[in-house]
Amino acid sequence: MTPQARIHRIGWFALMTICTALYGVLHFQVWSLSSEVTKAERVIVSLEEQNMLLETEFLTRSNQVQLAAWNRVDFGYKAPEASQFIGNERQLAQFGSPRHVAAPEELQFASLDSEDGVEQLPRLVSPITGEPIDVALLEPVREERASASGLVLGLAASARVPLNASASSGGSSMVRVALGGSGQ
Repeated sequence: MTPQARIHRIGWFALMTICTALYGVLHFQVWSLSSEVTKAERVIVSLEEQNMLLETEFLTRSNQVQLAAWNRVDFGYKAPEASQFIGNERQLAQFGSPRHVAAPEELQFASLDSEDGVEQLPRLVSPITGEPIDVALLEPVREERASASGLVLGLAASARVPLNASASSGGSSMVRVALGGSGQ
């Protein structure tokens, strides 16, 4: 290879290096300008949102004045006075209509203060063996019901136990209880 070709090759390599460096600098300048444009767009969007908020506030306040004028002049409305408010449920009930003749009776809740005059509950009998169920078996369920979750579990368990009164079996005071789960 001649020295002239070698210089020629080095010149082309230097030219390519300079062009690559200039391209890199130009590319970085484009990136920085692009990020500045993005920042400016964000500022414009936030200013437009503030402008919309102020326009809405202005229109709302101007409409309030217009609505107040309409209420006063056209409709004759005025602000409520203290005498127009209801103090309790009885005052509210006075505004109700009388009960219809066909309406169902109101719910009444029963309560028991003492155990005087209370009839004994019928004995529980197992439907499988026919033997009376021991009351001690039922007591742990009552202790579980003391807590809130125990109450829910106890109600769910009692809802699943079908009770069959044996009124057709000669009028005895026995109740058959199906114990067990999953359809047993």
